[in-house]
Amino acid sequence: MQLHGDDRETKARANRLFGESSPYLLQHAHNPVEWYPWGEESLQKAKSENRPIFLSIGYSACHWCHVMAHESFEDEEIAKIMNENFINIKVDREERPDIDDIYQRVSQLAIGTGGWPLSVFLTPDQKPFYVGTYFPKYGRYGMPGFGTILGQLAEAYKTKKQEIRQIRNGLSLILKRCFTIMHCLCKYTPSSIKLVVMKSI
Repeated sequence: MQLHGDDRETKARANRLFGESSPYLLQHAHNPVEWYPWGEESLQKAKSENRPIFLSIGYSACHWCHVMAHESFEDEEIAKIMNENFINIKVDREERPDIDDIYQRVSQLAIGTGGWPLSVFLTPDQKPFYVGTYFPKYGRYGMPGFGTILGQLAEAYKTKKQEIRQIRNGLSLILKRCFTIMHCLCKYTPSSIKLVVMKSI
């Protein structure tokens, strides 16, 4: 198919979500964030560059997904921090319920709640070390601002590797054990999981 001038300009401004079929992913195809879909390219890039992954899961009709997108993902300053420090992956929960289910369990274990948008920070081998849902651009109502979280986690990944490793291994072990019990009915509670990096935010 031949692209006309306006189409070529639109594609040039788009990120890697431009060719996706999911309506939710396409809503983010022109964000200044360098979004990737979940797949071999994004996961290998994280490993080869040893960069943490920011995973954002949502769906088209999600109100707070749109709020966070407008506040943060359409913001040039926030996008710059994301692009410089993370491999950013967008997932449509309706297209990949398997991925959503795994990280919703992580959220329930880590903070006692889940929902959308789901915001998960992963090591390059896809192990979580920080999780939340909606974050405002600026801190309010006791919630840290998304820009603050990005900056602190980017720094922590570089300077607190031992703590990150401990968190990653702890959450992975607990999640693995919970998967052996139906509905994740295990003895662990959010208060029993010590997320060292979270304490610095």
